[in-house]
Parts: sequence; C-alpha cells; structure tokens
Amino acid sequence: MPITLSSACLPIFRTTLTNLDHCLAKAQSNAAARKFDPNVFVGVRLAPDMLPFASQIRIACDAAKLAVARLSGTEAPKFEDNEATMDDLRARIAKTQAYLASVPADSIDGREEVEITFPVGRDKTRTMTGEAYLKHWALPNFFFHVTTAYALLRHNGVDLGKADYLAGPQASA
Repeated sequence: MPITLSSACLPIFRTTLTNLDHCLAKAQSNAAARKFDPNVFVGVRLAPDMLPFASQIRIACDAAKLAVARLSGTEAPKFEDNEATMDDLRARIAKTQAYLASVPADSIDGREEVEITFPVGRDKTRTMTGEAYLKHWALPNFFFHVTTAYALLRHNGVDLGKADYLAGPQASA
C-alpha cells in the first residue's frame, strides 16, 4: 500500500505531541523532586534572542494543526497564546491532539498536488504543493520546535533521554 499524506503526518504529529507531553510531565516531576516551581521552565531559553520554552510548545502545536488544516483545505482552530504554566502548555498539546483526531484522513489524502500558500514572516508568503509543503516545511518546522523544547528541558536539568523523545510514555515500559 502506498504512503498517503495522512499517514505521513497524522500519526507523526500525534505520537510526537504525546511524547512532548510526556517530557513536560517529566519536567514537572523533576521540579517537584528538586523543590522548585515547574513554571520556571515556561520562560527558559537557550539564548537571549531565542523564543522561550512556552513559545516552542505553542509553535510546535500550531505547526501540527496548521499543517493538517492546510493539507485538508479547512480552517484550523484558533488558540490564544496565553499559556503561563506547564499545565496550560500541556492543555494546549491536548487541544491540538483533539483537533488532529477530528480530521478525517480522507480530507488530506489525494491533495499532494494542491497548491498551498502560507505565511513565512511578515508580509511574505510561500506556495508549495501539498506533498512538498508537508515534507519540506511543515514536518521540519514541527520537529525543530519539539527538539528545541526537549533541549531546553535537558539543558535545565530534566532527566530526559532519546527514548523519552522517541517513545514518550513507552520509554520506561
């Protein structure tokens, strides 16, 4: 059976967001064990000119929901960018997961050649076919922000490993 656009994105986004939520849960446990407020993680960054942890989670979630919406030719739900706690960020991941679960695979499949125009900064857009958009923009952007969030937690002492990133809750199973 050939690969489809839905099989190339929906399970990837869902699994990776589940694993990302697992990393946030471990960060909360780590903070409790080290006796500090886990919400300190919300504002951490690797460099002064880098977006903070909360933004990495928001953008990862937005990358997944916008990719699926664009690929399916539908409107993505709008989320306020007001998460201030780790629980808020985990709730955003859950809302994104719920949206992804609501999109039928057949609304995405067969749209490989559909042209998708999307913003790439202020007053700029880019147009790509559905397949190229998924492969060369949406998935790399999604993984960039998930990986950055993982790196921020690791950098701040959370006991995470590659298995947490790749297998999430199944890492310790």
